[in-house]
Amino acid sequence: MNYDSENIFAKILRGDAPCSKIYEDEFVLAFHNIVPEAEIHFLVIPKGPYNNYTDFVKSAEDAEIVGFYKGIQKSITACGITSGFKLISNSGHDAGQSIMHYHVHVMAGKSMPKIG
Repeated sequence: MNYDSENIFAKILRGDAPCSKIYEDEFVLAFHNIVPEAEIHFLVIPKGPYNNYTDFVKSAEDAEIVGFYKGIQKSITACGITSGFKLISNSGHDAGQSIMHYHVHVMAGKSMPKIG
């Protein structure tokens, strides 16, 4: 699947669309979800053009992969999350991914529903 450079996350990364930034470094951008589904709900995206999880782990350099996951933790810390949280990533249309740029939802706060 070719990467769509006009998806909303690509536009945010280019500065063509706004976001409420939480954290940014050379590998990631984290920002608040505009339609939160939890008390705390933000997204973390890699800066490279990756469609989904599979594309990311197959195509990204090792430093990007490590930097991305460390960036998630730095974002969690920047939000002041000190207890439980969820990391959710839908990979592909069949899994419910609606924006074809790899991203992780970080959700926290009271009354988080149990999964598994």
